[in-house]
Amino acid sequence: MLISFFLALRAAKLPVSVPEFLTLLEALQAGVLDDEDGVPTLESFYALARATLIKDESRFDAFDRAFSAYFKGIESLGDFSAEIPAEWLRKAMERQLSAEDRAAIAAMGWDELMDTLKKRFAEQKERHQGGNKWIGTGGTSPFGAWGDNPQGIRIGQDRSRMRSAVKVWDERRFKDYDSEVELGTREIQIALRRLRRFARQGSADELDLDGTIHATAANAGCLDLKMVPERHNHIKVLLLMDVGGSMDDHVRRVEEIFSAAKSQFKHLEFFYFHNCVYDHLWKHNQRRYAEKFSTWDVLHKYNRDYKLIFVGDATMSPHEILQPGGSVEFHNEETGAVWLQRLTEAFPKCVWINPEPAELWSYRQSVGLIQRLMNQRMFALTLPGLDAAMRTLNA
Repeated sequence: MLISFFLALRAAKLPVSVPEFLTLLEALQAGVLDDEDGVPTLESFYALARATLIKDESRFDAFDRAFSAYFKGIESLGDFSAEIPAEWLRKAMERQLSAEDRAAIAAMGWDELMDTLKKRFAEQKERHQGGNKWIGTGGTSPFGAWGDNPQGIRIGQDRSRMRSAVKVWDERRFKDYDSEVELGTREIQIALRRLRRFARQGSADELDLDGTIHATAANAGCLDLKMVPERHNHIKVLLLMDVGGSMDDHVRRVEEIFSAAKSQFKHLEFFYFHNCVYDHLWKHNQRRYAEKFSTWDVLHKYNRDYKLIFVGDATMSPHEILQPGGSVEFHNEETGAVWLQRLTEAFPKCVWINPEPAELWSYRQSVGLIQRLMNQRMFALTLPGLDAAMRTLNA
């Protein structure tokens, strides 16, 4: 099986060498990954394979895609309090309800939802499918995969379908936006240029052509060189980007604005968040659990003259904005609304750019909440929207 895995990586155009593959086999034969039963877990094999076969961090995403495609269906679940048996979550059917059917299913409150999950896990002894109570698949239960419920906890499902989950059991893996992507339209760069302001800074090491001509003429034709400091764009931008989940639909467009921003602003700092900002941010999605940046530190490190730009679809459960512990990934002590208020107070020049079509915003309760927290400074990721956002930041 591992030889075909090696060939699959090569087919994905990853520069994996035979000596590196032999190193991986030697590590496996030595039992460095064996657990108590003498069998390596898929998670530990993934870490070892990436460490031995991939030497360039920029190829981690390509490796993740190839690994996921090859081992599809063999992945393990992240642990919440104990592991949910995988056979409970095998996909056998998908359920999609009509609007009337969804309205007929009562949505639990946050505390009731979490307490009920604990009780179900303690009581359930076998797999269930198509039901309305147990952890399973294809039903109307709030717990499981490939079913439909107005508000639940998604468990063991590879992607979002109905986007109504308020908590996700599995560990999340996200892909960094590529700042080097070729722009789809040059107009995005032109729209961002409205924010640029140039000033001459530093030592006088650039030729002042007009000044030299005037000085030479005044000096009876004898050359009189005049130098000026180089012109720099002194605008400072702090870019916070939502990644993962429903934002997967907008990766290409966000990459375009990210790439354009890097080309237009010399002083650009960026961080990632998921759905809503909480007490930490990150710069690399592959290392986001190991390399966190405190949001408090970001608030104190960058001055008020930074222009703050959020990029995200603001599509989430309202719990994620208003509820302590509402994050789909971890228990946040303070609400997302509190952190958004701190950021907008620390950086008064701020806007939120939303890649979702503006005509859909009124159907998303969370979008309305974010708009109010941003004092209605939310703009669509369109050329008119970007133009309006840059004018707002310049006001």
